Amino acid sequence: MPIIYLSPSSQEGNAYVNGGSEEYYMNLIADAMEPYLQSSGIRYVRNDRNLTAQQFINQSNRGNYDLHVAIHSNAAPEGMYGSKQGVDVYYARGSAKGRRAADIFARNLRDIYPQPSLVRTVQTATIGEAVKTRAPAVFMEIGYHDNTADANWIKNNIQNIAKNLVLSITQYFGLPFIDATPARSGVVRLTSGNLNLRSKPDLGASVIVRIPNGARVTVLGEWKGWYVVRYGGQTGYSDGRYIKLS
Repeated sequence: MPIIYLSPSSQEGNAYVNGGSEEYYMNLIADAMEPYLQSSGIRYVRNDRNLTAQQFINQSNRGNYDLHVAIHSNAAPEGMYGSKQGVDVYYARGSAKGRRAADIFARNLRDIYPQPSLVRTVQTATIGEAVKTRAPAVFMEIGYHDNTADANWIKNNIQNIAKNLVLSITQYFGLPFIDATPARSGVVRLTSGNLNLRSKPDLGASVIVRIPNGARVTVLGEWKGWYVVRYGGQTGYSDGRYIKLS
């Protein structure tokens, strides 16, 4: 199963025009993303807001991540404060995977941002969290926090934005989006053999591990008869018919 590096802004000095900071609201979005990531089987490691952007990059590069997702809000240049609106999704110049991810994020954000024509993908050769990570990366500027309309939209749509971003992540990996549900305990019940934990909800998908009869598992989500299952440090999909929830 894929694993992402989730990197909300640590820029506490970037004030919102209507109160609060970029760090505060981007971390609220990341907080709201976590239950959807868990239910959808997307593993994640989140940055530490006390570190710098370069330290985020270093930490990301020490891991084996499938996607680096940086979440920020924007501000107009000095002398133009409050005059700009929109969402920019940056990807590294020359990165085909980064561009594909950026296109998915932008397409979905157009469904919830009030002015869809102002959501765009942008290639960059300078933004560190887009160009210096080993993993394919997207660096999102979700609205302008010096613009009252954008700042209000962000504050009033934390949950919608979070859900939209996780939808994009699942689409990038070709996995179903599963609405957030509480984790449940379960026990494998078989008449013989082992239960396959697979990389996708498909009988032809690769097997991650085989789970013995009677083993206890954690069920994170459910999709069309398949359970998203955590077992022995591994996460994948198993046929729900063979797991008894407790």
